[in-house]
Amino acid sequence: MIIRNPILRGFNPDPSIVRVGADYYLATSTFEWFPGVQIHHSRDLADWRLVARPLHRATQIDLRGDPDSCGVWAADLSHADGRFHLVYTDVKRYGRTTVGGAAGVSLRDFHNYWVSSDRIDGDWSDPVHLNSSGFDPALFHDDDGRSWLLNMLWDHRPGRGRFGGIVAQELDRAAGRLIGERRVIFDGTELGFTEGPHLYKRDGWYHLLVAEGGTERNHAVVMARARTLFGPYEPHPDGPVLTAKDRPHAPLQRTGHGDLVDAPDGTTWLTYLCGRPLPASDRCVLGRETAIQPMRWDEDGWLRTLNGDALPVDTIGTATGARAPVCERDDFTGAVLPHAFQWLRTPYPEQIFSLTARPGWLRLHGRETIGSHFTQALVARRPLAFRYAAETLLDYAPTNFQQAAGLVCYYNATKFHFLHLTVGDAGERLAQVLSVLPLDEGVSTVSAPVAVGAGPVTLRVEVDHERLRFAVRAEDEAEWTWLPETFAADLLSDEATLPGLPNFTGTFIGMACQDMAGTGQPADFRYFHYLEE
Repeated sequence: MIIRNPILRGFNPDPSIVRVGADYYLATSTFEWFPGVQIHHSRDLADWRLVARPLHRATQIDLRGDPDSCGVWAADLSHADGRFHLVYTDVKRYGRTTVGGAAGVSLRDFHNYWVSSDRIDGDWSDPVHLNSSGFDPALFHDDDGRSWLLNMLWDHRPGRGRFGGIVAQELDRAAGRLIGERRVIFDGTELGFTEGPHLYKRDGWYHLLVAEGGTERNHAVVMARARTLFGPYEPHPDGPVLTAKDRPHAPLQRTGHGDLVDAPDGTTWLTYLCGRPLPASDRCVLGRETAIQPMRWDEDGWLRTLNGDALPVDTIGTATGARAPVCERDDFTGAVLPHAFQWLRTPYPEQIFSLTARPGWLRLHGRETIGSHFTQALVARRPLAFRYAAETLLDYAPTNFQQAAGLVCYYNATKFHFLHLTVGDAGERLAQVLSVLPLDEGVSTVSAPVAVGAGPVTLRVEVDHERLRFAVRAEDEAEWTWLPETFAADLLSDEATLPGLPNFTGTFIGMACQDMAGTGQPADFRYFHYLEE
């Protein structure tokens, strides 16, 4: 068996894994992207296929108004008594950690919910609100039949550490509510930022796995154990179980937020998030991805990497050659959106797009600006590599300068490049790029317009590490007209940010349509072609 890390490329953070029989299921966070939570399936831990996005109804989740990089955090997937259980956080307010440059009150809204289903690809229940005391909830099903909710505790008070430890409280699954008192069971280690708890029972020990060090370059998987669920917990004598902290040459960086699964042969595997920085700018344009590697339990009862070095690995087994490049063309001929695509925030997709209004085309209805936190018509997919191209055929007839539609490379409302068609004062159709960038206090620029004739137009983007270029051509033309500017692709990354804002997602590439006149002028897209180079 050969496993190449990351196993889930592109924005796929906070993995939670469970095995049911011969089937492995792995859930990752989606933040403000809709539907909520991605669940992949595998039989061999190497090849994964998206099988479910369980939070897809307005009764389950509504992300309108959620700030950038908020929404659905750290979903935890488990299985007990014949049902799958998913707990997750919906972050409604992130807040800032400083006031006037000094530590101040940091008020944040973290709502934790529980849904369940008897099938991984079935109809998941409406959510039960469990608490709002912190984020990263997880369920532990003990061997006595009782279930426990764990989450980190947020301490907003000035002078406190914000990360107030890991709390546990019993969940009465039959009654659908928490019972008893919450108790802090682990304060964390000196790395700080203790979050992402998962609990396991092995050989009479309760093993607590947490993420520490923050989700940047100091991130780490940390473990502690106790004889009772409430502790006291003894931290691992070696320090982190896995980390790339202070190891700039490790093949994967930002490694942390892990979860364990046992294979049928008894081996234990650790899945965890990671980042792959661009070689030159050192920025992770693909966001936080998911990796996996085998671990070992030593005679002292502690978990370690196979080499005992706590290092992430990029390949398991002997692999030759590079990973096969992805080439995917989606023609919008079906009744549902192709599986690679998601949209932002709204649980009412019929308000922003249609696959039936013009059969064979994806119609986007012009809505709010694509930087809105509420209802924007933006449908996009994850790029998976540092070098890729994408193109789409657009049929669009804007009538005024407030209307625009086209091809977008998007991270969030503060950083994107939007190649779009609009019209000038004389009614002439124009192609130009709106760039919103996280420089100084925020910068917006518009490239020099290029005249475009009537009829459908093909739009293209080519990304090569830090460099990004756009081109246009009429449907009946053979040659591309390249816009003269080269744009900064690396600014669409976690590391390039305005002060105080969360940045936990990754770049998306897709189609967008906005109408600031409020008339809903539609734009039709014939296909979307993504290919790695």
